[in-house]
Order: sequence, then C-alpha cells, then structure tokens
Amino acid sequence: MNLFELTRNLIDVPSVTGSEAEVGLFLVSYLQSLDYTVEIQQVAEGRANIFATLGAPPRVMLSTHMDTVPPHISSSEDSDHIYGRGACDAKGILAAQVAAAERLRASGERRVGLLFVVGEERGSDGAAAANTLPNRCRFLINGEPTDSRLATATRGNLRVRLAATGRAAHSAAPEQGVSAIEKLIDALVELRALPLPVDPDLGSTFYTVGLIEGGVAPNVIPARASAEVMFRTIGSADDILTVLRALEPRVTISEVLRVRPIRMHTVPGFETRVFPFTTDVPLLDRWGTPLLFGPGSFLVAHTDGEFVTLAELHAAVDGFERLARGCLAG
Repeated sequence: MNLFELTRNLIDVPSVTGSEAEVGLFLVSYLQSLDYTVEIQQVAEGRANIFATLGAPPRVMLSTHMDTVPPHISSSEDSDHIYGRGACDAKGILAAQVAAAERLRASGERRVGLLFVVGEERGSDGAAAANTLPNRCRFLINGEPTDSRLATATRGNLRVRLAATGRAAHSAAPEQGVSAIEKLIDALVELRALPLPVDPDLGSTFYTVGLIEGGVAPNVIPARASAEVMFRTIGSADDILTVLRALEPRVTISEVLRVRPIRMHTVPGFETRVFPFTTDVPLLDRWGTPLLFGPGSFLVAHTDGEFVTLAELHAAVDGFERLARGCLAG
C-alpha cells in the first residue's frame, strides 16, 4: 500500500473521538503485516493507543493521533489533493510517518518507533495514558498540520464552564422569576472586556464560546444556563482563572481541562513558526524532547473542505525522515 492509498484508507475509516476502535484495528493489522512489534494500550472501552517498534528500543518516536472531529467525511482525490476528514489532521500525517519509518528501516535504522493515540480532539486522554508507558526515547516528533514548518511554540488551552442559576416562573409573569440565561449573557458580555494575558512570542490570549445551553421551554423563565469557553493560553491557566473571578456571582466557574503552552525543539534546515493551537505534546513529556511538524494547514483542518496536497504529503515523508535522522545524530 503506497502513501496515498494508506492516507485514503485511513480517512475512509470513521474515527470521530470516542469511536476509534475500527481505525485502531486497521492500523494494528497493517503494521503487523509490515512486521512491526505492536503493543496495544487500552484507554477506554473500545479505544486503544498503538505503539509499534522495530526490535530495537526506540530513541526517536514518530507520533500523532488517530481520532478526528465530527462529522466523518469520506476521502476523495483530484490531480493535486486528497480530501476528507483527517486528510491533514491527522491521517495524512500518520501515513507519512509510517512511510518515513519504513525508509529508515530500509536503510538499516531501527531505533525509530510509532505511537498513535486516541482522544486528541477532546481532551487528550490517549496521550495522558501513553505518558505512563515506560520508554527510553530521547525525542518525540509529533505530527500536526504545520504547513511543513517546525513549530517553535504552541499555545495551551483552558476550558471552563460558566453556570448561571435563576428562578423558574411563567413567562407571562417574568417578575416572578430570575432568568439564568440573561445572567449568563451578561457574564459573557462582560468577559469581552476583561484584560487577558499577553506574551511577546505567542501573542494575546483569545477565546471562543463553543457551547451554550439553558432553559426548558420558550414560555418558562429559565432557571439554569451554562456555557463552555475555551481559552487559547500563552501562560499559566491560573492567571486566566484569576481574571474570571470578576464574573462572579453572576456565574460559577468550573475548570474542565487545561493543557499548558509549550516551547519546541528545532533543527537546522526547516522553516519555523509559532502556532496558536494546542497539541498532545504537553501530555507526552516523558517521551523526550518535543518537535512538531506536519503537512497541511490547520486553517483547513476541522472544515468540510479539509485537504492535503499530494506534493506536500509526499515531501513530508522526507521531512519526517530528516528530522528523525537529525535527532538520532544529535
């Protein structure tokens, strides 16, 4: 199976976060057919990380995630692109990493392993589990769509839940109730004006309100409402939580998830850039010095038109091979 066939086959296996079992079985079978030693680490029912080696203890690990955001979109192809969910985030990257490992093996280099995890798109539970595995790696080359540049740094994230409570009443007598939705809206409007941390390299903290829920019917004053907000962090999440205290007592604030921002290792010969997204890398800190690289743009990831170009995907195999050799020589 060549690089492009493997990419399309991976895309065509649905693997929205929480439903990675089928793609995991596909990868185990494929890697075993190439004579890798494959270990399976159960993360949750029907969900497992995959760790593949070539006999020697890996000193460099090529790693990315198997899961995707919803909805599943099957693959298609034209003369220049492969399209579909995961084309660049991150099934094309996974295929390129396998191809690079195969090139290294063909040259006699067996100190490179493969680590493919579940759950990156919804909290990185796969990476957290993988970080408990014993290893002797010195470098982790993680794959995300970076336009084939090496990342010098990535942001962290902080997910919080803002919850408002009110008092239910008939909507014909609004003075008898207290609207939780209006309290939540007031807090979200106030949030827009709060000063958030700034970093000279990573820039200003920003956020998105990703989920809102509340109320039971149009003719009932809502007693409960909540929103989940994701901050793309450039420093300590505690600094943001301190700022958010200004929203109390309109809402209560509870932390859902935090991942720290991280600075990456680079090697000569690659363009570099700071990226605003978050990866599994901070949760894989026991796997060695981190690098981040991959074909495709995060600007098209998570969209209905997600794609990777055939030329960049092919060149990424060279990129991963060069990075692995540079790390092994370092």
